[in-house]
Amino acid sequence: MNRQVVLGIDVGTSGTKVIAVALDGSIVSVATVSYEMLTPKPGYAEQNPEDWWNATVTAIQTVLAKAGDVSVACIGLSGQMHGLVPLDKDGRVIRPSIIWCDLRSDAEALELERTVGRDTVIQLTENPPLPNFTITKILWMRNHERDLYNRINKVLLPKDYIRYRLTDVLAIDVSDASGTLMLDVAKRTWSEEMCKAAGVPMEWLPPVYEANEVVGHLSAAAAQLLGLPEGVPVVAGAGDQAAGAIGLGIVVPGTVSAVFGTSGVVLAVTDKSLRDPGGRLHTFCHAQRNSWFVMGVTQAAGGSLQWYRNRFGQMEQTVATRSGSDVYTLLMKEAETVAPGADGLLFLPYLMGERSPHLDSQARGAWIGLQWQHTAAHLVRAILEGVSFSLRDCWEVMQQIGVKSSGWKASGGGAGGRLWMEVFASIIGNPVQIMQASHGPALGGAILAAQGIGALTEDPASIQAWLGTGNSVPPRADWVEFYNDLYPLFQKGYRETKNLMHDLNGLARRLQA
Repeated sequence: MNRQVVLGIDVGTSGTKVIAVALDGSIVSVATVSYEMLTPKPGYAEQNPEDWWNATVTAIQTVLAKAGDVSVACIGLSGQMHGLVPLDKDGRVIRPSIIWCDLRSDAEALELERTVGRDTVIQLTENPPLPNFTITKILWMRNHERDLYNRINKVLLPKDYIRYRLTDVLAIDVSDASGTLMLDVAKRTWSEEMCKAAGVPMEWLPPVYEANEVVGHLSAAAAQLLGLPEGVPVVAGAGDQAAGAIGLGIVVPGTVSAVFGTSGVVLAVTDKSLRDPGGRLHTFCHAQRNSWFVMGVTQAAGGSLQWYRNRFGQMEQTVATRSGSDVYTLLMKEAETVAPGADGLLFLPYLMGERSPHLDSQARGAWIGLQWQHTAAHLVRAILEGVSFSLRDCWEVMQQIGVKSSGWKASGGGAGGRLWMEVFASIIGNPVQIMQASHGPALGGAILAAQGIGALTEDPASIQAWLGTGNSVPPRADWVEFYNDLYPLFQKGYRETKNLMHDLNGLARRLQA
């Protein structure tokens, strides 16, 4: 008799991952297919939804081939949040998706502040008007691509487009909808008042579901393409932050997670919708019923190290290729030779602007304190510390609105490096449990699929039984005090360079005009 599995699909920024998980929680097979991010202009970030679909098809086919004799019981999804996928009346994509890290809609975010009011937006949606949110991307199309805007019939997010291709059903879940700036997060339903104030037609928005609700079934066309039977149930799924939290077992209030992906996220579960009046944090619906989470975001966490590798790590990449080793492992080994503080070097990780706590799309990255004797190892060490300090910034704000911690968990590509986790644990002053959750949001999607068919419940113990426990990395006692002294200087770095960065950005825009 073949083995029953659920599939988790994560439509990420750098690729789509698919994971097959048996109903006892054991991982059967995994596949990832990569694609590119398009940057047609400075500050722009786009992807072609067809690339997501092609990657999903290939990854599912690969996973099934690896898994052997299995039967797919249900499919769950996760995906990068905020990205705009506009569809016309025939369900066709109108333009490439404007994704989460795109910065072009600054003016539209300011337009919302001016016309609706910043405080009003926060009251209606629990979140501030920022260029990352989907609504500002819609307004940008209205202001700059009127012909395309006039063709919009429905608006989806990345994972919802993949579900649409799988099932022909238009839907969204509460967690992803929270990141559009059009959801009443406290009530878990679309905010008619917000949409009316912004001029976004309500009929463009798909129905909202809880993350583990079955919303459709595999269509005949998709089933034939994938080699699966028609009618496999598909749940709503969740945005990558909520799904990633589920995949880490972050379901009980008091547990805090730090995710070291392209962006960095500090996330804490709450049993009610909390609001930061300053709008420095995001409050979203969680992927479990009657549950929310507060989240702070560092735009370029693992992305800062990836940027360094791509721009300056050619030698390490060559060595890694020749030796069959991992380039990031080599970078970490170099950084291990440098003392805390990188011999007087600070890194501000604002390569893509910054969300929490600065809400500043014009913030820019910098190494501060460069000296003749600094080496590549110093640059890398400073990146690890700067990203960790930025995540501490998020946590400091969370504590101000009453969030408490009973324990920390970490995941993502950056969490695989022991040095980085020692730095992070020492900067926040707490042990960090490293979850072997390299499958992160994809695993969360699989858990939601299992819940959707009743193979798993929302009981935290039930979820934890699937996940197991990870190794704990304690803070280094000899580093904690030093980092506490260095942290105010990191904070000062942003304050002292903010106006300079804005002026430089303005000059650059003039030259590009």
